[in-house]
Amino acid sequence: MGICKQLVESMQEQAEGRFLENLTIGLGYTAVYTDDGGIGVAYTPDSKKGECSVLPPNEDYEGRPASEVLDLLLSGRDLHRAIGLALINALNHAQAQKLPEDRDNSIMFDTLGIDQGTKVAMVGHFAPIVARLQERGAQVEFVDRGKGLGDELQFSERLDSWAEVAIVTSTSIINNTLDDLLTSMSNDVRVALMGPSTPLLKAPFQENVRLLAGTVPMDSEATLRAVRQAKGTPVIQKFSKKTLLVL
Repeated sequence: MGICKQLVESMQEQAEGRFLENLTIGLGYTAVYTDDGGIGVAYTPDSKKGECSVLPPNEDYEGRPASEVLDLLLSGRDLHRAIGLALINALNHAQAQKLPEDRDNSIMFDTLGIDQGTKVAMVGHFAPIVARLQERGAQVEFVDRGKGLGDELQFSERLDSWAEVAIVTSTSIINNTLDDLLTSMSNDVRVALMGPSTPLLKAPFQENVRLLAGTVPMDSEATLRAVRQAKGTPVIQKFSKKTLLVL
């Protein structure tokens, strides 16, 4: 069963009786706010639209039961999956707030065993993370389709035969590439999923992911304002807790 299907199934009980109060689709991130005060964000994918409407006029999600919107994560459209993932993060908001903070990523690096000479493959180029990895003496290879960085074919070969650690952006859930990435890796690779989109849930990932590093908004109003104003990760994290779930 794919990761998206497992995510939907794992949150069906939490979705019962909940409603979407606010859906904000910003240029950088999408945010969902539920009627019980839960808030979650997910990366907004690039829209290759040829007309003025990105979503059809008949699609209105505010006020709808969360249980009806969860299945957007199984859609064939990236933007639908972003809404579904933000909803999952909103439904899990109260639990995610209880997780330990890892503001400087040191717990993540220690848990992954990153040290001098460790071979790290990154899917998604997080410049501050690359700098921290290199400070530790790690060897870093990366690819980022959205930024046009890296050779994907060469990287795939390295991911299978070279990497000891893989740090993967959770945007891979939205563009529907995570399942293929995980199956392409050796079982010995220590995998971390990271970024503000990361769903901090154990069940869907415990077979092949070592840890989840996510972002939990702590100031809902400030987060929604940042999303509306097309702010990116550094701004959103000012109003959030950088959390870690070790699997």
